Amino acid sequence: MTVVTIAAAGLTAVLLAVQLKSVKSEYGVYLVMAAGIFIFLYGLGKMQVILDTMALIRDSIQVSRVYLDTLLKMIGIAYVAEFASGICRDAGYGSVGTQIEMFGKLSILAVSMPVFGALIETMQTFLG
Repeated sequence: MTVVTIAAAGLTAVLLAVQLKSVKSEYGVYLVMAAGIFIFLYGLGKMQVILDTMALIRDSIQVSRVYLDTLLKMIGIAYVAEFASGICRDAGYGSVGTQIEMFGKLSILAVSMPVFGALIETMQTFLG
């Protein structure tokens, strides 16, 4: 599937949800959630391409595996947090979506601490 196909599936789900809103609004929410999960799972299927590219980069420039693994974790956290937050907002629970986004940002910060520590050590080596 291409981006056009995924976009068409998403738009179709939204248009059907708008039509269902007048009948039973919760069915529209369920439909949009199902479409979101479908798109999310399809996006996870693309992870193999990303993993292969990361391995190629790691092998060609001799970057520590820790850095690329950290980058991959950060991307995954951001993707999952944005997905969950969007579903919460669509369901009318924006405050929960905001809390999920905040937790995602804090999780990214926590995961990136080893890289930040290595940066500080490198700067100390150069400065003194």
